[in-house]
Amino acid sequence: MLEIKNLEKRYHGVRALEGISLTLRPGEIVGLFGENGAGKTTLMKSILGLTSIHSGEVTLDGVPVTNKNIARISFATCEHSFFPSLTPEDHKEFYQAHFPAFKSRRFDALTEFFELPLNRKVKTYSSGQKNQFEVILALCQGADYILMDEPFAGNDIFNREDFYKVLSGILEPTETILLSTHLLEEIEDFIGRAILLRKGKITGDIETMTLMEEGKSLVSYVKEIYQYQPDRVSKSLSALAGEDQQ
Repeated sequence: MLEIKNLEKRYHGVRALEGISLTLRPGEIVGLFGENGAGKTTLMKSILGLTSIHSGEVTLDGVPVTNKNIARISFATCEHSFFPSLTPEDHKEFYQAHFPAFKSRRFDALTEFFELPLNRKVKTYSSGQKNQFEVILALCQGADYILMDEPFAGNDIFNREDFYKVLSGILEPTETILLSTHLLEEIEDFIGRAILLRKGKITGDIETMTLMEEGKSLVSYVKEIYQYQPDRVSKSLSALAGEDQQ
């Protein structure tokens, strides 16, 4: 179990995360949603210890996350964490040497699924291919908790839809996914739980099954929590039109 308790983070005096408490259970597929700047990336990096934490704690099965257990968490980031001058085959060899639980068969299957050239340096890939490879490494590391921060940027809708299906088929019952994305409609049927961040705070945490029972879509739930005003565009356009007439 991955537990986050009273996590707070500041950047130059500005609070990025405020009192975040969250538990991720084995086998969950969780969507993390929020506007730009809500704190999604900061939360993931704080879990991994990639940014200093002003207060709070992150534990794995009751033990603080350190170099001894960090391999149980993997991270697919849109900033990329692979070695650009190495080929996928080179990465496979490196990961096998450093991660005893590395899933070689999954790696082979996913690189074949995405039709990634195995003997080309990753820096020669397209943006979409680089993001696909980043996700593959995170899924094959052998981690129990897989964090994904906007992993599908640069991929067309067909690749994304197929990947959701493949991911659903390959995940083991104990593997947990925390997925940050703006593609709410696309992953609504993929995730089992939705967590909403706003200005560094958790403003919503609900099972998608509950939403179905209440007859709500994920998009309508997010709009409700965010108090979205559907007439904001028309108001702005009216105001601009008024300025033009003056």
